[in-house]
Amino acid sequence: MTKEIASKENKNDRIEVFFPHNPDSSRLLVGSSIDSYMASRIARAVEDADARLLNLNVTSLSSEQAQLVVDLRVDHRNPERVARSLERYGYTILNTDAGMLDDDTTRSRYEELMKYLSL
Repeated sequence: MTKEIASKENKNDRIEVFFPHNPDSSRLLVGSSIDSYMASRIARAVEDADARLLNLNVTSLSSEQAQLVVDLRVDHRNPERVARSLERYGYTILNTDAGMLDDDTTRSRYEELMKYLSL
């Protein structure tokens, strides 16, 4: 195995440690001015939407609407409630990405629903 391949595998393992796959989560890119950025305030806004903050990362991205871009991952598949809460706290929502269930999970949940409806 070459050093380049081993290096890539090692990087992927490290990324997986910090960003484990979670199909019931969604991502939001949030804009803020440097002066108004507070991680605790963002966490409070997420929790006000009855969600949990899974990841919060200040990125090197830039935006016309914000000096600072923060990447969030929350434990809801639909990020809309969290986005509205963050907007109430004065943050700008730059992008949202709803989590998608994999086919096995979707099929399993469908079968459970059909079993429940047949009772």
